[in-house]
Amino acid sequence: MYLLIHFPTINPELPELAHAGITLIEMMPVADFHGRFGWGYDGVNLFAPTHLYGEPDDLRRFVDRAHSLGIAVILDVVYNHLGPVGNYLRSFSSTYFTDRYENEWGDAIDFEGDRASPVREFFICNAGYWIDEFHFDGLRLDATQQIYDASPEHILAAIGARVRRAAGRRSTIVVAENERQDTRLIRPIAEAGYGLDGLWNDDFHHSAMSRSPDAPRRTTTDTRGEPQELISAAKYGFLFQGQHYSWQQDRRGTTTWGLEPSSFIAFLQNHDQVANTARGSRGHELTSPGKWRAMTALLLLGPETPMLFQGQEFSASAPFLFFADFDPDLAEAVQKGRAEFLAQFPSVRGYEETAVLDVPGDPRTFERCRLDFSERESHAAAYALHRDLLRLRRTDEAFGVQRAGRLDGCVLSPAAFALRFFTEGHAEDRLLLVNLGPDLKRESFAEPLLAPPPDRDWEIRWSTDDPQYGGGGISELWPNGGWLLPAEAAVVLKPSARRPSTRGPTVRRRTA
Repeated sequence: MYLLIHFPTINPELPELAHAGITLIEMMPVADFHGRFGWGYDGVNLFAPTHLYGEPDDLRRFVDRAHSLGIAVILDVVYNHLGPVGNYLRSFSSTYFTDRYENEWGDAIDFEGDRASPVREFFICNAGYWIDEFHFDGLRLDATQQIYDASPEHILAAIGARVRRAAGRRSTIVVAENERQDTRLIRPIAEAGYGLDGLWNDDFHHSAMSRSPDAPRRTTTDTRGEPQELISAAKYGFLFQGQHYSWQQDRRGTTTWGLEPSSFIAFLQNHDQVANTARGSRGHELTSPGKWRAMTALLLLGPETPMLFQGQEFSASAPFLFFADFDPDLAEAVQKGRAEFLAQFPSVRGYEETAVLDVPGDPRTFERCRLDFSERESHAAAYALHRDLLRLRRTDEAFGVQRAGRLDGCVLSPAAFALRFFTEGHAEDRLLLVNLGPDLKRESFAEPLLAPPPDRDWEIRWSTDDPQYGGGGISELWPNGGWLLPAEAAVVLKPSARRPSTRGPTVRRRTA
């Protein structure tokens, strides 16, 4: 289970994270950057942990402390561009950058030119440096679609290989963000892939959040959050695997055939998606409590590797906004560029037009994003929901096995669906019922995935309607022999002893 964080100053919180069931932390970039605060994606001193968070030994102690509690730590690194202030590489050589490719954030880095060998060595060594010097357990590679390389060995494959060599016998994980959803990144090198371990799955987020009226509409233009989408995301990972994508007016994605579900990182929130709302709103603020609990169950019990964003586990009230501290001229340009970027989201335009968007360079914007860890107690219901779901995933074999072919699903209504998690011999299969609409009453479902194992019946194992999570109470699913799926809820069923029939046999007489 993995948690994405911005501030590495959570050292005192590590024992509680371990207790909650977090097994891996992804830290947003720490390479030194200009200013008093920032997200870290404008790093310029790639071999220097930023002085804003302490000394290098403080970072080493943080990683060591996490390891002592059974938590792995990976670091977000940015190898697609460098920040606009303090980038000294041109002082040493003009060959670090190229104008052969367009880059969304600045000059593209030259990994393939005639004189690119020292450039490649610089970034490959940096990848190994974090593993060797600080004992990180891997890396998350930012925006790899903006890393261009036509060399025989792609720079991403070389980075993955260096991470493994630097770790020696230690296990590592290298995760990539790739907007184009190119699964070559996680296919074996022997199959013309790059040999990385995981890809962020934006499609799951877009589908899950498209039912939220306040979600950024750009990201949800091509998804509807329908039951079949969510089933397909659970079964196949990416939803777009080469089909037309209307927002980009182009094909999007590549096939996921042959890849394990654990290779895909699923999430309902991340730093970008939260910040791309008008006010840095958290997901639980964008929809009803019942729907959010149900989607949380789908995320944390689903077959992909689930990721939470800092504070999500206790429904943090703090927003997460875009903040960056630059000198006045650049700060004004950054603020204007941010407003223009957000204008593509219809839900944000009204805020931009009325000039009430938070100023990225204002220290108050940064301060508003700090977490209040006392909310674990004041938001105890949300915290209990996440903690119990992680425990269920960890202790129930049906949910813990992340292998292809161990799951199937069916649509029950325009707002409800079921996922069946298979076990050996099917004797201990689990059903996850998710209803994002009103109460669903049916006398029966002509669907074999809902059939219990032979000579068994289903019983409720767990429900988001439990009052300890803020629900209204767990109700009977089979009143009078039919089905009643509660509104805006998720329910886990497990096999149990067969119940006595509530109805006598029905005899149909043959008429003459």
